[in-house]
Amino acid sequence: MTQFLDIILHLDQHLLSWLTLFGPWIYVLMFIVIFCETGLVVTPFLPGDSLLFALGALTALENGLDLWILLISLTIAGILGDTVNYHIGKYLGPKVFEQDSRFFKKEYLNQTNAFYERWGAFTIVAARFAPIARTFAPFVAGLGSMNYKKFISYNVLGAIAWVFTFILAGHFFGNLPVVKRNFHIVIFGVIAVSALPMVIPWVKSRLKKA
Repeated sequence: MTQFLDIILHLDQHLLSWLTLFGPWIYVLMFIVIFCETGLVVTPFLPGDSLLFALGALTALENGLDLWILLISLTIAGILGDTVNYHIGKYLGPKVFEQDSRFFKKEYLNQTNAFYERWGAFTIVAARFAPIARTFAPFVAGLGSMNYKKFISYNVLGAIAWVFTFILAGHFFGNLPVVKRNFHIVIFGVIAVSALPMVIPWVKSRLKKA
């Protein structure tokens, strides 16, 4: 767990090492990570926003990553991930959440349902910017039998908005001296801000119960 947190908070350093180690294959590795984070219900813990920001920072370096390859490939990964997740929800249905397990927690499902109550179908876009909800929103859409044509349109829009926002933010701001000196704090801030859309409804529901 400590090693995982170190990787998350120092993504810039680790990504540089991986770029040296894997070369062009790092694009494939990042594609897989984003696909899994959005497409598999069992991997909501994978980094999303922070990873995109850190990757964007590497595109501004000499001999760094290619900006357009990342934007296009990771947008496709996000679209494919949500599509797979939608169909998993549609065909597996409520059986997955009959009992709490390490990965399939009803709490996550309830948090995502609260997201739907607030945003409706636009949840597919809004949830892209919220950890956990990002992974469970397409699953719940399939579970609730959302019309696929409606789902895919919001899916594409959400993937473009999410990937472009964080990669371009990293590209333009990730290498500013103040950001580089405090990169771990910036990453923590990105994670904290991203979690707010999930935390606020949860806190409100707790207060109502109290």
